[in-house]
Amino acid sequence: MNRLVVGNLVHRPLRSLLSLTAVAIEVLMILSVTAIMLGMLNDSRQRTSGIGADLIVRPANSSFLVGVSGAPVSAKVAEVLAKLPHVTVAAPVAVQFVTGRSLENIFGIDYASFNALRPFVFLSGKPFQEPFDVIIDDVEARTGKKKVGDTMTILNHTFTISGIVEHGKGGRLFIPLTTLDRLTGSEGKASLFYLKLDTPKNAGLVEQEIRATPGMGSYQVQTIQDLISQMTPSKLPGLEPALNSVIGIACIIGFLVIFQSMYLAVMERTREIGILKALGASKAYIVSVILRETGMLAIGGVIFGILLTVAAREFVRSTFPTIAFPITLHWVIWATILSMGGALIGASYPAFKAAQKDPIDALAYE
Repeated sequence: MNRLVVGNLVHRPLRSLLSLTAVAIEVLMILSVTAIMLGMLNDSRQRTSGIGADLIVRPANSSFLVGVSGAPVSAKVAEVLAKLPHVTVAAPVAVQFVTGRSLENIFGIDYASFNALRPFVFLSGKPFQEPFDVIIDDVEARTGKKKVGDTMTILNHTFTISGIVEHGKGGRLFIPLTTLDRLTGSEGKASLFYLKLDTPKNAGLVEQEIRATPGMGSYQVQTIQDLISQMTPSKLPGLEPALNSVIGIACIIGFLVIFQSMYLAVMERTREIGILKALGASKAYIVSVILRETGMLAIGGVIFGILLTVAAREFVRSTFPTIAFPITLHWVIWATILSMGGALIGASYPAFKAAQKDPIDALAYE
């Protein structure tokens, strides 16, 4: 039977190649979209964790998505927070969401307090010296082929790169808080405050102290670990439906191509099926032949799709280093299951249609 299956596939190379490619594209779509979307979330979690804070304090009604709420409160709130028991560092930060070569948050920081959360690791250069100095991380430097002393445009103004640091500390671009406030028309304001405690175990006590402080009862207080736990597709507006939609479209494409391919194959091989049945082939045998062909196409398509995804990852890494592109075993397994399942379901109707053919009518078919 296996020789018969292989012979059928080789006899129609173009159709077999198109079916295999359709499955490969389905796998590529599933793995690429999930890698980019979930990679962005994983990268955000890692960078948030790398800030070194224990608590984050935000104004009431601000989003947990850093960078989308502007700078609505006075930066002097940091001075109040710094005086609370168990708080060792209070760092005001203004975050501005920008679009350009990529979607990115610009961090406006008070260097002394932000660096006290967890010190920057400088690979070259030094901290801000002038209002229009910028610190960038090594990923941003590699992407833009930048070095210390080069200039770059941020919010329509020219900044000079004063230092390059290791990535993983919140953002990729850091400018003085006062400069960002002036450029965005929110002088003396901050988006949020990162707190370093004497011990993370006192997070509950500090939260109670903040809520007991006059004028701060409505502020959102959250541990960094709780914030990181919210960075999931189900918590981000529209991300999970978008992810499911792309996966669904990919599955439908694979299903339709396999269905059409196998249906036409059955129609073309009506006489062949009649001969097999005349020789005593059972309905189960006929179904098995069709499904085995489909299975071989699907396996080849899955392998080809994974190879295409690996090639796409290397292209993205070399062209857009700021975009995370992880290929996880979890999604490789899911892509394989969805692709194989969709292909076999698509071939089921043609297979059962072939099994129902009357051998006399099939032999007489022209």
